[in-house]
Amino acid sequence: MPEAEDENTDAEDMPLSLRLSIADTLTLGNATCGFMAVYFTTTGILIPHLQGSQETGMARHSAATAVILMLLAAIFDLCDGLVARKLRSSPMGAELDNLSDLISFGLAPAYFVLVYGMVADDAHQRVSALAAIVVLLAVVLRLARFSCVTMKDGMFQGMPSPFGALTVVSIVLLELPFIPTLLAIIGVAWLMVSRVEYPKPRGVLAVAMLGWIVGAMGLLAAWAFDAPGGQVLLATGCALQVVLGAVIPLFATARRVNTFRDNRRVARAAQLP
Repeated sequence: MPEAEDENTDAEDMPLSLRLSIADTLTLGNATCGFMAVYFTTTGILIPHLQGSQETGMARHSAATAVILMLLAAIFDLCDGLVARKLRSSPMGAELDNLSDLISFGLAPAYFVLVYGMVADDAHQRVSALAAIVVLLAVVLRLARFSCVTMKDGMFQGMPSPFGALTVVSIVLLELPFIPTLLAIIGVAWLMVSRVEYPKPRGVLAVAMLGWIVGAMGLLAAWAFDAPGGQVLLATGCALQVVLGAVIPLFATARRVNTFRDNRRVARAAQLP
């Protein structure tokens, strides 16, 4: 019994900043998924390519697994915010979230782009490495700005890093010619550091995003196991992800222009005698 009492005393004396909440545990799950995505990209795609393996099935399974892990990381990232609002988060919750996002939505997709540049037939390794660095730095800058800039409630400034990461890997999986792929990836990186406003996934939007992620996992599984029409389904899902990435900024810009015009009308009406 004295030992149990000592343990309870130690737990009570532990600084609040060192106690992990449920939300923090989900955040660590996010980081773990990001690391494992890098692992599967390396062991299942890069290493067999360097060894001269002609087994395409293994590469397909590993690519699908890596992207599914990034999708799972996005689910953890979505849920930790919801749980933190409902329950609580430790004082280091925000730092854990940024560090985990950097692994899962910065390092993992950038590494995916880098490996694509090494294994694709028409890709250029050095240019792909540069594109990967651009993606990584865009996520670093976006996460740093998120910690410093206060936005109005319910909005993000710049494309959220999970959405950006999934858009980047969707562009790669579409297997377009190298130059369009490269330009599209750089475009996504620019959107992540832009001032375009994106709505935060809350309520109905959070449920819709969760459904979209689960559906994307199903498409990847169908593609990995070479199900009938799996390639077409995957290409359709990836194309929809890219279209969403392009359309949302247009709606946000149009809304911003309309708001600016409305404010000018109100200002002019107020100046009239």
